[in-house]
Order: sequence, then structure tokens, then C-alpha cells
Amino acid sequence: MGDDAYGINRATINRIVGEVKEVVDLGVQVAVVIGGGNIFRGVAPAAEGMDRATADYMGMLATVMNALALQDAMKHIGLVSRVQSALNIEQVAEPYIRGKAIRYLEEGRVVIFGAGTGNPFFTTDTAAALRGLEMSADIVIKATKVDGIYTDDPKTNPDAMRYTTVSFDEAIGKNLKVMDATALTLCRDQNLPISVFSIFKQGALKRVVMGEDEGTKVLA
Repeated sequence: MGDDAYGINRATINRIVGEVKEVVDLGVQVAVVIGGGNIFRGVAPAAEGMDRATADYMGMLATVMNALALQDAMKHIGLVSRVQSALNIEQVAEPYIRGKAIRYLEEGRVVIFGAGTGNPFFTTDTAAALRGLEMSADIVIKATKVDGIYTDDPKTNPDAMRYTTVSFDEAIGKNLKVMDATALTLCRDQNLPISVFSIFKQGALKRVVMGEDEGTKVLA
């Protein structure tokens, strides 16, 4: 949503798509799991008093809207992508089929996974861990607001230090808020590394993929 209060900011989405293209141009297979908090979040004040499952389904629909916006922006810069949804909405996105998604990746297309896991009570973090494992990904990369994992909140504590690497057990035990515990446990049990970096830093995604000192890696 960029600097907007909500919704989709075109300049922001174009910049993010440009970052993805840099990585795709390196020959890297890229799949994207997208959130929906800029439109609707199941645990946000707008959902107060609402049945949790209903609110979560609305959040999943928001992720599909974001997936379509991302696909449209990719088309404008020559990136071929496919949207797969965990909820059946066949007029706007094809259903999630693992074999098809893998084939698209092998063909050099970007696959955008919408609707999270398709189940309420599970976050898009968990969806990213799940899809990462299903796609046999080398790494799950979490694009967020902060440029890594810190010993404390860097906004309130100027002495907070950024971890270069951290173990899964430490991230879970210290509640470092990398991802939710379900996603972390899933990645830990299957030995799938995670990298956390800031989507707002120009070129950061490429630096993560190239193995440079960017963000924080969560390892077994």
C-alpha cells in the first residue's frame, strides 16, 4: 500500500515487481506467496467482533486481489506469471495444483500463490513455508518492513543489534517475531532456511539471493 492508508499503491507494486525481475533475470526460479493486510486482515480492528474463520476467509480473498495486481504489473514489464489460488475462484485464478506450479517454475514463469493455505487460522507465513516445501525451494525469503531480525525493536532501542544468522530454536524460544511459530516449526523440521529482509531497501532482494550480507538468515 506504500504511503497510502490502505489498498494498492501502483508505484510501490511496480518497484517490487522490478526487484523480482532482477532476480528472475539471473535465472532463479521465483514463487511468491502474497499477503493481504493492505486490504483486509483477519486479526485487524476491522474484523473486531467478526467470526474468526469468516474474517480469515476475507483476508484470503484480499490476497487474491493482491496476486492479480502483482500479475498485472509483471505483465507490463515482460514477466510471465501465473496466479494459483488455494480457494477455488476459477474465473480469476487457476486452482493450486502442485505439479502445474512446478512445471511453470521450470519454464521460467513466476508463480504467485494466493489465498494462503486455503484454511482459516493459518497465516500467509505458514503458507510460504508450506509452498516452499512443496516446491522444493532452496530458501524462503520473507520481505518485510525491517531489514532483518534484531535483538530488540530498533525503532525504540537504538542499541538493538541485527543478527546476521539466528537458529530456528533461538527465533522460536526468544519469540523474535520472524514469522509465526507454525511457519518456523515447519521450516525447522524440514531444514528449510529462511531469510528476512526489508522490501523497502533498493536491490535488497537480489543481494539476498546472491548470498550477500543482507537481512538475517534463520538456519537449523
